[in-house]
Amino acid sequence: MAEKDIGEFAKAGVFFERARKVAATNNFDYAIDMYLEGLRCAPDAVQQGHIELHELALLRRAKGGKKSSMMERVKLLRAKTALEQMLGAEYLFAKDPGHLPYAEAMLKAAASGGYKKTARWIADWLFQANSALPKPSLQTYILLKDSYLAVEQLERAVVVSQFAAELRPEDGALEDEYQRLSAELTVARGGYDQEGDFRHSIKDRQVQEKLQAQESVIKTEDYRITAVEEARKALAAEPNLPVNIFNLANALSDLQNDEAESEAIELLENAYKTRSDFSFERQAGRIRIKQLRRKIREAEAALEAEPDDAEAKTGAAELAAQLYGVELEHYCLCVENYPTDLRAKYEYGICLLQNKQYNDAIPLFQEAQKDPRHKISAMDKTGLCFFLKGWFADAIDIFTRAIDSYRIEDDSIAKELRYNLARSYEEQGKIEKALEIYRKIAQLDFAYKDVHQRVDKLRGTPGAKEGVEGLQDKPAEPTSQ
Repeated sequence: MAEKDIGEFAKAGVFFERARKVAATNNFDYAIDMYLEGLRCAPDAVQQGHIELHELALLRRAKGGKKSSMMERVKLLRAKTALEQMLGAEYLFAKDPGHLPYAEAMLKAAASGGYKKTARWIADWLFQANSALPKPSLQTYILLKDSYLAVEQLERAVVVSQFAAELRPEDGALEDEYQRLSAELTVARGGYDQEGDFRHSIKDRQVQEKLQAQESVIKTEDYRITAVEEARKALAAEPNLPVNIFNLANALSDLQNDEAESEAIELLENAYKTRSDFSFERQAGRIRIKQLRRKIREAEAALEAEPDDAEAKTGAAELAAQLYGVELEHYCLCVENYPTDLRAKYEYGICLLQNKQYNDAIPLFQEAQKDPRHKISAMDKTGLCFFLKGWFADAIDIFTRAIDSYRIEDDSIAKELRYNLARSYEEQGKIEKALEIYRKIAQLDFAYKDVHQRVDKLRGTPGAKEGVEGLQDKPAEPTSQ
């Protein structure tokens, strides 16, 4: 620490000590002034300055302390420098410690002035206070996210961004921002954006790539372990802060082993039981699904190595059935607790479709069409439900509207829509229309599903009978786009 900084902290300490003494005599207003004078010298003195002042403010309020006057509010909130803005907002906050807009003004000024420790402290307080409200403020979450990013607290920004996205699930931009920040956090934890200087001296490209791959694995694992250790320390220091619970759970999940994932799930479930906040249970469900998908990948790899292993086949099938049950329960709860979450409705609809509960799935897919991110896929699944119910004319209408709404003609979604439309025409007996669509798909992708076999069948060419053996009278199993 620089000599000037040491002197400023020593000067601030004199004011803080004076504040404690006058506070002991119940002279709260003078104590507030003394704390603020100390903070003017050392703006980032969190424990001795900001926290003690906030505790004093709560005591003052309990003993009937009055709020600031209108003139004080107007004057203090118009300060010019970031420091004066922060101290002015903190003065008002000390006189009214339950008024969140004062905390927000203090946070904005602290982040703007580069007072990182102060910004982090008041942001953590504000996050907890906002989350405890019956109707949390979306704008407060957005402010928190931007402030955490400004003071280089990416992990906290990711958690707050998740809360914002869950508060307004129909807002695709919020979900996109959460996904973007999550990806940035993954890069930061894994060190993918860092480049060792030694690489520049390696001329052999193959050797260089091998070393890069080896270091990436080692560094990724090291970063993950470090992230867990740091998250444990943060939670131990502030166990009631929701962001610390989420950070530890996510860090444990990133280790990708049963023990760590089970600990993460237990941590979140205990938080849900004590706080009755479904966001904890929702994250626990996500980790369960992620865990099962990892186990399925491992089981499939083992089965690929030993295709005739009956035990491996049984194990893979049991895991798949378990995943289906977990997803079904998870998305059902999400829809119950977040009735406006269109993504959850889409995923729940997929589960019901796979279970042949078409009548229950259709309304969910129709609702999910309001989300631009899932509109076309939800229309496709709606049409598929009608097709599987035998309502071919209705399926044709829906697939046609989806194709008209989707401007791309040659990607997987476009081919899926056209294939399902052709199947609907075929089942309805409109062979010429079905054949025309199958032909266009074959011209783009001859190997797509069983298109070339269906073309041969409908054309009645020689060898068509052999080519269509084994074809089912139903479309391929639905998949989530």
